[in-house]
Amino acid sequence: MQTTSLGGLEVSRLGLGVMGMSAFYTGKDESEEGSIRTIRRAIDLGVTHLDTAEVYGGGANEALLGRAVKGRRDEVVLATKFGLISHTGRSGADSTPVNVRLAVEGSLQRLGTDLYYQHRVDPNTPIEDTVGALADLVTQGKVRYIGLSEAGPATIRRAHAVHPVAAVQSEYSLWTRDPEADVLPVLRELGIGLVPYSPLGHGFLTGNIRSLEGLDADDWRRTNPRFTGGNLERNLRIVDEVRAVATESGATPAQVALAWLLAQGEDINPIPGTRRVERLEENIAADGIRLTPAQIGRLNNLTPASGDRHDRGGMAAIDR
Repeated sequence: MQTTSLGGLEVSRLGLGVMGMSAFYTGKDESEEGSIRTIRRAIDLGVTHLDTAEVYGGGANEALLGRAVKGRRDEVVLATKFGLISHTGRSGADSTPVNVRLAVEGSLQRLGTDLYYQHRVDPNTPIEDTVGALADLVTQGKVRYIGLSEAGPATIRRAHAVHPVAAVQSEYSLWTRDPEADVLPVLRELGIGLVPYSPLGHGFLTGNIRSLEGLDADDWRRTNPRFTGGNLERNLRIVDEVRAVATESGATPAQVALAWLLAQGEDINPIPGTRRVERLEENIAADGIRLTPAQIGRLNNLTPASGDRHDRGGMAAIDR
């Protein structure tokens, strides 16, 4: 597995998002043993970047990851996020310095953390105050690096002026290219890495979801605009083109989608998620796939996805 640097933090070129093992998607909590086996297989394959968050299962996902890396902690970089659970009694996002200090203690107890992200920008707390608290955690040795998630260019600049930001997470894939216009140029100017979450479009770009049949009743995708209101059917044209490139390349659609992301720059560090070893192995193999310039051009010119990438509330929480 190749490696890359997130603001000085060396990680594997592809990471693993473990959210779906505990929250939001079909099969969550299905088999802890299977999830732990997948995480450990990822480490065997050279994956060193493992990503979770406090809010995924209310700490359960962090605890699962902590159990999975027991005995192998020094082989991995653990990333987690705070701010969507308030420990101070506030409603909504809470990135007050008090909450930062309270949240990190729970994460440290469950798994420890190397890269600590603000999960969403808190509109009621100046980013300087939040990052100041994070800088204190670095000084105290409780976290090594700090990050932001779904932050806009102005917020990134303000945060980085207080303390170096190693990475920014954002949804980025062949059907969500929002970061390219404004965020990615700022990250490259400042030397900050981009960590795309949902690099497979919440599973859509694998080509395995052509209807909502088979998804659990509480699967988050059943209420997502890109999967509802006829948009899923309209968006099939995207995955069909990805599949065509995959056939040419002797690869799978998921591998092509990940290879396209990796081709966008050495500072791009996707974290595809899966609960299954076979899907993990398929995703990791994308590190060895090289798309031709013509294929990248075809993928660059895909028609944009139909529907917002989050519901109204989710979109409102994204800093711009």
